[in-house]
Amino acid sequence: MYGWMGKILRVDLTTGACIECALDPSVAKDYIGGRGLGIHLLNQEMDPNGDAFSPENPMIMATGPLTGTGAPTGARYMVMTKSPLTGAVTCSNSGGMFPTEFKRTGFDAIMFKGASKSPVYLWIDQGKAELRPADHLWGKDTHQTTDLLLTETHSKAKVACIGPAGEKQVLFASIMNDKHRAAGRSGVGAVMGSKNLKAVVVRGKGRIPLADSDRFKAFNKKILDTFKDDTRDTPLGLTVNGTAGVVTATQNFGVLPTKNWQQGTFDGWEKIDGGQLTKRFLKKNSACYGCPIGCGRLTKVDDPRFAGEGEGPEYETVYAMGSNCMIDDLAAITKANYICNELGMDTITMGATIACAMELVERGYLPEDQVGRSLNWGDAEALVELTRMTGNREGFGDQLAEGSYRLADRYGHPELAPVSKKQEFPGYEPRGSQAMGLAYATSPIGGSHMRGDPAYFELFSVPKPMDPHQWEGKAKVTKAFQDLSAIIDSAGLCIFFAVRNLAAKDLGVAPTGILEYLNAATGADYTLEELMQAGERIINAERLFLTKAGFTRKDDSLPDRLTQTPAPTGPAKGCVCHLDNMLDDYYQVRGWTQNGVPRNALLDQLGLL
Repeated sequence: MYGWMGKILRVDLTTGACIECALDPSVAKDYIGGRGLGIHLLNQEMDPNGDAFSPENPMIMATGPLTGTGAPTGARYMVMTKSPLTGAVTCSNSGGMFPTEFKRTGFDAIMFKGASKSPVYLWIDQGKAELRPADHLWGKDTHQTTDLLLTETHSKAKVACIGPAGEKQVLFASIMNDKHRAAGRSGVGAVMGSKNLKAVVVRGKGRIPLADSDRFKAFNKKILDTFKDDTRDTPLGLTVNGTAGVVTATQNFGVLPTKNWQQGTFDGWEKIDGGQLTKRFLKKNSACYGCPIGCGRLTKVDDPRFAGEGEGPEYETVYAMGSNCMIDDLAAITKANYICNELGMDTITMGATIACAMELVERGYLPEDQVGRSLNWGDAEALVELTRMTGNREGFGDQLAEGSYRLADRYGHPELAPVSKKQEFPGYEPRGSQAMGLAYATSPIGGSHMRGDPAYFELFSVPKPMDPHQWEGKAKVTKAFQDLSAIIDSAGLCIFFAVRNLAAKDLGVAPTGILEYLNAATGADYTLEELMQAGERIINAERLFLTKAGFTRKDDSLPDRLTQTPAPTGPAKGCVCHLDNMLDDYYQVRGWTQNGVPRNALLDQLGLL
């Protein structure tokens, strides 16, 4: 095989067995790799009605055929499992250096099943896998764990691990690799903790075979040359101010979520935007393997109240812990971000859950004696304190560790939780970005922008502009971007590269650049239609998992706050998200019933029956 390594490692944590299996070439082509391979294996191995913390719930780590090849941003891997936060499938994505090293061990994927009686970690040294005791690592944070594992394995190895949040099964615990990069969403770290698996450590020297290396190198040079010419003008100015630069754009469009999603503009936005992060805290840019953009921020805070050093924050963290909590103290936001990385937690759900708690307190639904302290909008010290308490499940942090939906439901007001399928939204207000509302509601993992991001059309005119306030026609756009995201995630790429290599096609997109890379790497001879169908196949395979788990149209939802209450401020003032209208169109475009179930004719066409 080319592009693919051709092997899957199956690890039985109950027995300690590590078994190599061949990757079926037809499965590889149909599902591409990464996310696609993950959902294929999950559907084979998991009862969708099973408990996410059951030993029988597989946790699958999977790379794509472009991971580690040198394709720009080809440094991603996926973690697939059933989410304890949502009960749905999840596919959490991360970059850095770990994914390339993982693939160079000779495996496209690792599937963990069962649960160890005591803490363990997996060590793969150039293709040889073994489980080792990890009792001495239990309770350590992700930075401490990484340092210790590099000392006892190999200094050039790469580490993915959980922190105390994963060990204590915080429902939005993440898996951290290379200390600062996160497979962040939906509680993948909690599943890892439930299996008593502390870390995966990899060292590999295997060459990634390419079907046509000359063709690949020539195309790669052509694409890299475009980055050299205009990297500083990439969409969103990623090289200059990182993703935090998006604050300016979302504020200007009136879609910067503020005060627990009550409004889309924040008076303190200039204090928390990417320019301020660059000016005040940036030490230098950081980049994933093979990435010419370098959107990562290595930062340091000297403020004695919130002193620390690490990476970030990203835009989603700045919105969730900043405007959404009415906090304009960038030092506090950055410190809370460091704590999330060290303890292993998703910053989006963390910030959104604290914002939800602030509103519950303000409305008198949550007594402050339950919180153990005052909790008001804009309280920077509370943000930092409660983040640390949540990662350790201390005091009120034990309730925050369940996420905003369960917190709001506990106090009788689930409508105040900014969620779809119990997962908190990223930072684009659907009342001013209609297609984003549809994407949140229909995302297979719950509220997410990385499983399909039509904000590129609506807010950034990539690959062409579209009115963000118009709901008509948004079903086709949303489907196209969701299918595209499945291709990107499965190939092992980052969306920041992919959006530079799209061709507009009616109200959709055509991943022509990705097609060229995949064919040169794998020799699979995909046609454009076959590649786009593979994206559609992956989305429908995920939808099948959800359908079998009992999800229906009622779960493709947004809070009434976004669909019934007009936006009170900014360019989107007076708008609501027209979700029901878009859902009718979306199901029709997808070939699903009006209850959101894929029709048999479509499943047969995609080879899923």
